[in-house]
Amino acid sequence: MGLRWQAALLDPGEPGGLALVHCHQHFLCDRQGVLFPRDWLKRLALPLLSEQGLGHFDGERVFLLVLERQCEVPGAGWLGLRQLMQEDDDHERYRMLAFAAQIATWASQHRFCGSCGAPMRQRPGERAMHCEACGTHHYPRISPSMIVLVSRGDEILLARSPRFVPGVYSALAGFVEPGESVEQCVAREVREEVGLSIQPPHYIASQGWPFPHSLMLGFHAEYAAGDIVPQPEEIEDAAWFHVERLPVLPSRRSIARYLIELYVARRLGKEEPAPPI
Repeated sequence: MGLRWQAALLDPGEPGGLALVHCHQHFLCDRQGVLFPRDWLKRLALPLLSEQGLGHFDGERVFLLVLERQCEVPGAGWLGLRQLMQEDDDHERYRMLAFAAQIATWASQHRFCGSCGAPMRQRPGERAMHCEACGTHHYPRISPSMIVLVSRGDEILLARSPRFVPGVYSALAGFVEPGESVEQCVAREVREEVGLSIQPPHYIASQGWPFPHSLMLGFHAEYAAGDIVPQPEEIEDAAWFHVERLPVLPSRRSIARYLIELYVARRLGKEEPAPPI
């Protein structure tokens, strides 16, 4: 069976199809879901910033309407991407939404040229914004970041940020800095956030992380030395947790949850979970 969602470069000048409506990491939705008849949407007075052709979902052409601000649409409301990620069990639909969110971020952040300030236009035939004044091109940008699960025998290191949902603990994460390898980033972030040193990390898996445009690279590393010292303002709490006595964990769709459940399964001899999408 083929994938239900396939990204493709569609011409927004063509009529018909279905459409997603996006604004600041939120999607318009109603009782039927997040896809609306595109021609119906275009008859509404929506504060449109950009329109993008995304691809095909269940054989239907899908377009993206990026709005300047959220507005009222009869019978519909707005849901955040994180909420949709947690509540929607349809993996293919989430893949579509994650892709759409990153394209929306790219389109809204590149309306004007960062080199000369002139308006940018989408380049026909490719996913690129083009400045006719100075020739600058901007393609959708991916920011590399890392997440690492640190272990010490039957214990794993988990921490919580003040930005987390109350009670939730997760693995440590951070962005790769210029001139730094991902492995160096892993060691630096662990040292900065909790004051520990680790053994050389091992790559496990990756996940596109559309908050707003990251590629999350997942690692596992064994503890080497040090005592936990949480970084002020970044880490609210951090502690070692036994694999059979874990706190509230992140969403099952997140790579953080996968890293945790994979280590627990291997430690306890259980079936390993499927990698994140």
